Amino acid sequence: MGKIVVELSMSLDGFVAGPNDNQENGLGEGGDALFAWYQSGDTHFPLPGTDMAFKISQASADHLQEEWAQIGVMVVGRRTFDITGGWGGYPPGGGMCIVMTHNPPPEWIKEDSPFIFITDGIESAIRKAREIAGDKNISMSSASVTQQCIAAGLLDEIQLDLAPVLLGSGVRLFDKLGVTPIQLEQTKVVQGIGVTHLVYRVVK
Repeated sequence: MGKIVVELSMSLDGFVAGPNDNQENGLGEGGDALFAWYQSGDTHFPLPGTDMAFKISQASADHLQEEWAQIGVMVVGRRTFDITGGWGGYPPGGGMCIVMTHNPPPEWIKEDSPFIFITDGIESAIRKAREIAGDKNISMSSASVTQQCIAAGLLDEIQLDLAPVLLGSGVRLFDKLGVTPIQLEQTKVVQGIGVTHLVYRVVK
C-alpha cells in the first residue's frame, strides 16, 4: 500500500498561492514567485502527462523524478478543479484525478473522463484513491484536501518545495488544523536552484 502525501510549492511564510486566485490568475497575486524555480536551472524536465517542460537543477530533477514516479492518483478540491479549468481535461501527471465536491459538474461525468467526483468526504475519497493507486502513492494536491486529510489523521508524508519568497497573504497550506501539535520527522533535504525540497514523515 502506498503513502498519502502532499507535494506543493510553498512560500517561506506558508502560502501555496497568492491572494485573489481565480480562473484568470490561477496562482493569485504574486503567486508566480512560488514557481520561479521551474525555470532556474539547466536540466530539461518534462511534466508527465502534459506538453510542459521545466528547466531546473539536476538535484531538483532527480528529486522530482523519484517522488513523482511513485504517484498513482491525485486528489484535489473543487475550487482547485474550477480554477484550473480541469486542466483542459488532462490532469498533471497524466493519470486519474479525484475531485472532492458537493456538486459534481455534469459535463465531466462520462465514461472517458479522467475525473472522479466524490461527494461524501475525505475518507471516501481516500478509499477510492486506494482502489486506483494500488501500491503507488496518493497525492493531496490542493490546500483544502490536505487540511482535511491532516485533520482526519490520514496524511503520511509532507513534501515541500520551499521557494525563497514571502507572499504575506493568500492561500495558506497549513490552516484549520486545530490546536493539537502534529509531530513531524524530517527524512530528506535537497538543495536545488531557487528552491529547497523538504520531506517530512507525519508521526502517528
